[in-house]
Amino acid sequence: MNHEVIEIKPKEYFGGMGAQVNPANKFLKTSYVQEHWEGIDEDSLLENKRTQYIEVFPKTIVNKVESPDIGGYSMNPYQGCEHGCLYCYARNSHEYWGYSAGMEFEQKILVKKNAPQLLEDLFRKPSWNPEPIMFSGNTDCYQPIEKKMQITRSMLEVCFKYRHPVSMITKNALILRDLDILSEMAKLRLVHVMVTITSVNEDLRMILEPRTVTYKNRLKVVNELSSHGIPCGVMVAPIIPHINSYDIPAVVEAAAKNGARRAGYTIVRLNGQIGVIFKDWLQKNFPDRAEKVWHHIQSCHGGTVNDSRYGKRMRGEGQIAESIRQLFKISVKKFMGTPPEFSYDLSTFKRKGHEQLSLFDSYIAFHAGSYTKSFFGKRISK
Repeated sequence: MNHEVIEIKPKEYFGGMGAQVNPANKFLKTSYVQEHWEGIDEDSLLENKRTQYIEVFPKTIVNKVESPDIGGYSMNPYQGCEHGCLYCYARNSHEYWGYSAGMEFEQKILVKKNAPQLLEDLFRKPSWNPEPIMFSGNTDCYQPIEKKMQITRSMLEVCFKYRHPVSMITKNALILRDLDILSEMAKLRLVHVMVTITSVNEDLRMILEPRTVTYKNRLKVVNELSSHGIPCGVMVAPIIPHINSYDIPAVVEAAAKNGARRAGYTIVRLNGQIGVIFKDWLQKNFPDRAEKVWHHIQSCHGGTVNDSRYGKRMRGEGQIAESIRQLFKISVKKFMGTPPEFSYDLSTFKRKGHEQLSLFDSYIAFHAGSYTKSFFGKRISK
């Protein structure tokens, strides 16, 4: 037993998966590896091909974000993500739970059923002062299992009950299920949403983010949120030189036409095992430019793809990073103009919550099911 990457021959490409390898977990002293695909245990790599959902019971749900680049608070109802986004920085955190940052990150999803109660307990504490909390700083709170579990919706209900501000970032159309709550929170200046759109190239989306909704449906999400008065922007992230960097103007323009009024971006960085996973994916999908892309990523991060420098890691540095910054800046100015001011209203926070349902609360509770059924009957998500 040793710490080796499970090698997959190029012909053995697993459609619907982002990562094509399971790098060994650095926190485990021993790990099983598959050195030859032709071996008698050839099915071992995907023996749990069907997604597994594992209940966990954390003691807290809100995390203080210590990073100077971000700051604030975040909460994540799920750990691991079925979306399979190849570049996801959250992959590394899956190793703390004893799993691989590769395919297991997409196949073994930890579910925090007690998250809504933990959140309510926090809001009731006299020591808690309201400050915007991000859904989700790690994995997407609207990934596929949310449709069944509804943990994110329950947490939103807690936030609305206590009039507590939240920010959200997602790439899933399932967020539209919660338009009833989000619209009312928007009236109180308690919510802001960013939708991640990395490209308008659907072929690229299918291999880069294999189990996310189409880019057209993400634009529909932006349109619906905006038309319901919910402050909404777009995250063009991550930018990968010579993969999706050309698409920056097209994404910003399309988002602006659908109501987005602000935009952000990050440049890809490949910390920890993500570098192994990404390079394998890059060589299999873009063999003609793999080395060029790899070197350009390095040039954005001081000669390495493994960048943890605060103030530099998100936007990079150097000529290529600067050209990306300028292209993004020009695109936003051209298609969005000056973003409108937005600030949360912290004064509405009620530590004891609103125990009595208002007429609106009763209405949405009664009609939420029929609304969701009729809306998703139009099949806006893939």
